Amino acid sequence: MPTKPSEKILITVAPTGAETTKADCPQLPTTLEELVATAQECESAGAAMIHVHIRDAEHRPTLDQTRLRDTVQALHEGTGLVVQLSTGGSVHDPLEDRLKVLDAKPDSCSLTMGTTNFGDDVFSNPWPFVCELYQLSQERQVVPEFELFDLGQVHAMRRLIDTYGLPYGGKVHCDFVMGVPGGMPGTAAALVAGVGMLPEEVTSWSATGIGRTTLPVALAALSMGAHLRVGMEDTLTLARGVPVERNSQLVERAVSLAALAQRTPMTPSDARVLLGL
Repeated sequence: MPTKPSEKILITVAPTGAETTKADCPQLPTTLEELVATAQECESAGAAMIHVHIRDAEHRPTLDQTRLRDTVQALHEGTGLVVQLSTGGSVHDPLEDRLKVLDAKPDSCSLTMGTTNFGDDVFSNPWPFVCELYQLSQERQVVPEFELFDLGQVHAMRRLIDTYGLPYGGKVHCDFVMGVPGGMPGTAAALVAGVGMLPEEVTSWSATGIGRTTLPVALAALSMGAHLRVGMEDTLTLARGVPVERNSQLVERAVSLAALAQRTPMTPSDARVLLGL
């Protein structure tokens, strides 16, 4: 394993995503006011970073530049959280719009390491786009979080670092996104395989389980000394038939699981050191 277990755990909250509609899930935070309130609740509960997708006035996914800038500013003013913008947007967003996300000056950005079947859709991340986005993150001094949906993408991260060097800040943080229909399964065996392939330059890693894989992935990741991403982007139920009402519930559950592993949540300041900000 490239990293040593830490006594502290980075909990990232992904509160909204691009897939779930407001009509299907009215408690999903889609307005700027709802997002800031959610961020504040989650910071109080133990989150140190927020992974952000934004919506337009009709609650549809958007990469509108003004809204992105306003969101980053509002989160910086209203919380101490590390603000990470998604460069994935929705599966329908053009690549050129996704590159412009860094213009909003987030602390961090997601950087998915390859194209993935995403349910009935395709989440497109061609190699030239990955390379351009990575170099742009280096130039703009934005710390990337490498998103890994399958084992081939772990290998692609090795290729990227060999070609373009370390990210801004010198730290390498990645996140296994597991349980997506079309990606790696959300199992302990798959996580062990992925971690075994991580480049030696990796300084920290987290894991995300989608839907019913949330708890198995979280428990497996905790057993390996890793960090966690949780939130309503990834799961909408606490248990069968029990809907999530607030993102902070998922953060609180992650804190409780971490406590069983004798680990305490990082503060945003701790997270900035971990990520090289």
